[in-house]
Amino acid sequence: YLKISEGCDRPCTFCAIPLMRGKHVSKPIEEILLEAKNLVKNGTKEILLIAQDSTYYGLDIYKKRALADLMHQLADVEGLDWIRLHYAFPSGFPMDVLDVMAKRNNICNYLDIPLQHGSTRMLELMRRGTTREKTEALLNDIREKIPKIAIRTTLIVGHPGETEEDHDQLLSFVEQAQLDWCGFFAYSPEDGTYAVDLDGQVPEGLMRERLLELSEMQDNITARRRDDLIGRTLNVLVDEPGEARSHREAPEIDGIIEVPQALVVGEFYDVEITSAMGPDLVAG
Repeated sequence: YLKISEGCDRPCTFCAIPLMRGKHVSKPIEEILLEAKNLVKNGTKEILLIAQDSTYYGLDIYKKRALADLMHQLADVEGLDWIRLHYAFPSGFPMDVLDVMAKRNNICNYLDIPLQHGSTRMLELMRRGTTREKTEALLNDIREKIPKIAIRTTLIVGHPGETEEDHDQLLSFVEQAQLDWCGFFAYSPEDGTYAVDLDGQVPEGLMRERLLELSEMQDNITARRRDDLIGRTLNVLVDEPGEARSHREAPEIDGIIEVPQALVVGEFYDVEITSAMGPDLVAG
């Protein structure tokens, strides 16, 4: 995990990060490149770029969104096989990042983009700076540029003010978006945040019901997208004996690919997907 910035300038109602970490501060590209080169010297083959808001990268020190420039230069680091992008805020998403992703073979066709909700009313209440329509258009544009991209998101259930209609909107968004991976979280009040004092606090039991409904829906979507890969050959990195990942799976949060025990940990292989088990794939 390579952190490219600290802090956040976003006004999201539910988040205490700006209170704890302060304003967004980007790390200079030269410093990040040096860290990456040192990691590679010590055997690192995959780097996950992380920040509270990675798409804001560079605005403070370069006066422009510089994430694409950073990723392009990181892709030149000799011995760095995979670069994976996390926590890309959807509002103001820099589309030139996708151009770099499409051109550079060692940048994974993978995007972690926290969307948080599928109801325009809730997105406005959460101060996310976007709408459902804009979110859907962004996802379409991303898939048009990178057809085989794997997309992960996080969605919040039970934010104060969330009605049954908002929940239904979220369900329909999840069904329409057909994302590869989703993390669902029940709203949790954070001291000092705007949402703590909002009306319409959702009972804990109702939040659990909504979480279960969403999780069951996404499990079916993940299974369909997983089954589409059976019979295909994927390039994988072996993490542990018998366990590997392709570009579709980030470590610790997504599924795995079961591979023969004889494959060497830390090496890449082309494997054929033969079956599936739960959220995971099996390679022969």
